[in-house]
Amino acid sequence: MAEFIPSIPLSEFKKLKSEQIRRLKCAEITSDGSYLFTFINGMLEPSGFQRKAAEYRGGESNAIGGETLEEILREEVAV
Repeated sequence: MAEFIPSIPLSEFKKLKSEQIRRLKCAEITSDGSYLFTFINGMLEPSGFQRKAAEYRGGESNAIGGETLEEILREEVAV
């Protein structure tokens, strides 16, 4: 878990409206006590450095693995 930013459960994060998310400080988002992702408020930093750094890291991460939203949504739900 993060040392310098708070943890917020996914259930609470999902309750926020877009305007509230724009005001939210950076936080670690968890589900059932497990880390999901880190929310970084890019609106607070006018140079765009945080957004560019996140884009670069996201590109690196996507090159290694994971699935696109379309791939995940195409899966049939087991009954």
